[in-house]
Amino acid sequence: MPDTAWQAKDLLTIRGLEKGQVELILDTAESFREVASRPIKKVPSLRGRTLLGLFFEPSTRTSSSFEIAAKRLSADWVSFSSASSSLAKGESLIDTARNLEAMAPDLVVVRHGHPGVPRMLAERLGCSVVNAGDGAHEHPTQALLDAFTIRRSKGRLEGLEVAIIGDIEHSRVARSNIHLLLLMGARVTVAGPRPMMPLGIEQMGVEVAFSTEDAVRDADVVMMLRLQLERHGATRFPSLREYFEVFALTEKRLAGAKDDVIILHPGPMNRGVEIASEVADGPYSVILEQVANGVAVRMAVLYLLTLRREEGE
Repeated sequence: MPDTAWQAKDLLTIRGLEKGQVELILDTAESFREVASRPIKKVPSLRGRTLLGLFFEPSTRTSSSFEIAAKRLSADWVSFSSASSSLAKGESLIDTARNLEAMAPDLVVVRHGHPGVPRMLAERLGCSVVNAGDGAHEHPTQALLDAFTIRRSKGRLEGLEVAIIGDIEHSRVARSNIHLLLLMGARVTVAGPRPMMPLGIEQMGVEVAFSTEDAVRDADVVMMLRLQLERHGATRFPSLREYFEVFALTEKRLAGAKDDVIILHPGPMNRGVEIASEVADGPYSVILEQVANGVAVRMAVLYLLTLRREEGE
């Protein structure tokens, strides 16, 4: 493992990280990646530690990825279901958290539909907290696994041209990736329908395009985003078919990118809406690699945060 110790109690946002911290996470993930190829996919790094997963929004990939990561580190993982908990009986989130902390967990992973909930819990809990997505705010481990996937494919992050296309306004993945990629020296172009583009997003340091063709031109990396229909207060476009015809990533549109372009998608992926099947399954797609890499990156995050606590903070 890398020798440098992690210096933060929690992982709540990419904006709070320094370049060296990102490199430490990615390097640590690299050392954990080979665990997946072992006959027995376990290391004893977190044996005897208790980790809680608090998922207040539907999740398949992220919750499963964290659970597998915890178990591969030999930690005890306890999933918390808000639907069957005391929250459904009127207990406040803070009281629920305090009761859970009384059980002495070493770390809590939380996903919530409202921005700021992970930070609120981190301010009140003595154990480490990892943000697994809060509203449309941030999703730091997704950005880290995306960066890890890009670095493994391209050998670097600095100097790459990255296009992020889709529902930018409602995407916590886009926000976290923008912060991380710019921090690591990449250049980022965002594109999507005007009603799904945040006002003033240029102030984050990105270029803005309003067509997929313009965004992917000479791109090294293209990241497609799903439409966050559950966060739309009103219809932002006439139909899904029209969205596909205007903004989806197709083979024809991809032709403008660099010859060795790679395609990412954080999922869930809606074929025939934001991406054509022949692109999602094509030779440039690293979408399944993202899923596999997510386990290694989350192993690294869980390991580094718990290691810090073991060393006495």
